[in-house]
Amino acid sequence: MRRAVLFTVLALAPLATCASVREAVKGPQLSPMTTPKSMTSQDQLVSLASMPQPTQQAASPNSLWRSGARAFFKDQRAARVGDILTVLITINDNAKTSNATAASRVGANTAGATNLFGLEKVVSRVFNPAAAVNTSSNMSNTGTGTITREEQINLTVAAVVTSVLPNGNLVIQGRQEVKTNADVRELTVAGIVRPEDITSSNTINHTQIAEARINYGGRGDLSDIQKTPAGTALLEHFVPF
Repeated sequence: MRRAVLFTVLALAPLATCASVREAVKGPQLSPMTTPKSMTSQDQLVSLASMPQPTQQAASPNSLWRSGARAFFKDQRAARVGDILTVLITINDNAKTSNATAASRVGANTAGATNLFGLEKVVSRVFNPAAAVNTSSNMSNTGTGTITREEQINLTVAAVVTSVLPNGNLVIQGRQEVKTNADVRELTVAGIVRPEDITSSNTINHTQIAEARINYGGRGDLSDIQKTPAGTALLEHFVPF
């Protein structure tokens, strides 16, 4: 088994090296477009058996207005696999945490035996039983920690409905890539939304997305410069000093 894993790693190593060399020469390339079915990742899959079943709405044969519709003739909001939904991402978080600890302890212990079953003279040839144990300790510990975080992100991305859960909720996933010179900016969003939370303009806020996964980053020359080298990262992770 170990030989098979080692052989697989050695076989894939040249491919990874070729991809890295190609990206270093030509720069980062944009990812190909995908269909809603192939966009769904394994981390995003939801157990359909654990979800509640949809409820049937009562029919209204004598009414021109369809139950749940926002438009008179047709509901323009995303509802089926392949429909597009606009996600509004507005993150303005501020967090500040400050902790300080101080501990100090001083201890002294002295123990001896002036009488030891009449064997004081015999034992005194080796050590003084009256001062058998004499210990002292002094411990001091001081620690301070401060965390200050401020995040401000305002983005808009179009997501695609990848699946519809049995209870009617929609699983969405969107990806946006913008290439400027030799650097690619990536924005991905995924999660579960309720059809009731979708506005009449077919938009939804990121705060209304359950199990939201939002990633904003990039790859290319600038990202490589800002990234910690692999060797340094390994040393910082494994070296215990």
